[in-house]
Amino acid sequence: MSFDKITVPSEGEKITVENGELRVPDNPILCFIEGDGIGPDIMTASKRIWDAAVEKAYNKSRKIAWMEVYSGEKAASVYDGNYMPEETFDALREYLIGIKGPLTTPIGGGFRSLNVTLRQVLDLYSCVRPVRWYKGVPSPLKRPDEVDVVIYRENTEDVYAGIEYEAGSPENERLARFLREDLGANFFEGAGIGIKPISEFGTKRHVRAAIKYAIQHDRKSVTLVHKGNIQKFTEGAFMKWGYEVAAAEFPDETISWDDVAANHGGKVPSGKILIQDVIADIIFQKMILRPSEFDVLATPNLNGDYLSDAVAAEVGGVGIAPGANIGDAVALFEATHGTAPKYSNLDKVNPGSLLFSGVMMLEHIGWQEAADLITSAYERTLDQKIVTYDFARQMDGAVEVRTSEFATAVIRNMDA
Repeated sequence: MSFDKITVPSEGEKITVENGELRVPDNPILCFIEGDGIGPDIMTASKRIWDAAVEKAYNKSRKIAWMEVYSGEKAASVYDGNYMPEETFDALREYLIGIKGPLTTPIGGGFRSLNVTLRQVLDLYSCVRPVRWYKGVPSPLKRPDEVDVVIYRENTEDVYAGIEYEAGSPENERLARFLREDLGANFFEGAGIGIKPISEFGTKRHVRAAIKYAIQHDRKSVTLVHKGNIQKFTEGAFMKWGYEVAAAEFPDETISWDDVAANHGGKVPSGKILIQDVIADIIFQKMILRPSEFDVLATPNLNGDYLSDAVAAEVGGVGIAPGANIGDAVALFEATHGTAPKYSNLDKVNPGSLLFSGVMMLEHIGWQEAADLITSAYERTLDQKIVTYDFARQMDGAVEVRTSEFATAVIRNMDA
């Protein structure tokens, strides 16, 4: 496939899929979107670290061939005002794996979220957010080491489907009239109206992915997070369909809490993954009071959005929280925070979120040795109290450094 603005690196090879498994060459082409605001600073620093780790872990026998694709403000400058060019979608479908910095999303008007557009167009139906504490990171919890969860947030349905109608618009008035006159709904005049679709198909493929992750990574439980006590036919159905896919497709690997309580004296049998559920508002409390009781959390879209940021705050904030959007073949890893435009081009901010999203990407393509090298070097750097400004203001005796200097310190600590 040829592109208009995208340059395919001549020294790289495509990642392919064979029998449902990735086939990764020693010089894979990986896409990257630089991002807006602080994106260039953190992407430059993170790429240096990823490349150094790959070179060291594999004694120069492997190397990433980076291919820049465009979205956001840089895309608009390259594609005459188009923030989301079609060939970016084509490139990600063709080359399968990519990583992106934060992208501009206007509030209250303008174009829709570029992040949501990428997820929906590429059908990246699961947002995966591992949240764990790294030694030395400032945390408000007494025992942040007890937080080690992977949040699977459904990515394509719920209120993020974008089905909403502005108050006063003809579409809104037509829908409001139908809801009141035909279905007997009762709500205030002049209300904006949004539709919240949650389907059996979307739920089951998402929960299926969460259970497969739990099996592959020796996790102990998958918790279905929902507000089914109030929203019975959307979030309640999410819970019901989640239990169904576990029982129908993973009967040898999983067990429900009802089965545990009724037949096993309240103790999960060895080798079984517990499938349980919890009301959405209660999980926020439990993740503060008893975080060690949870492992993989499978949620609808909006609940997962709230929860992933809240749990990240327990271990240092979204500044170091990684994330990925994963479909059947394409996977797009991302910084989970915003663009922080007031810090643009200041070489100041913490690259941790994007850095560890890249660690997830390396794990995804099977390059675990490089991923582990980054994690250990990062923790060693924090032990030395070499940090960017956000951590420096919370740590006694910290050495505050720039984004680029932090990257240099992490790379240096790979040799320790």
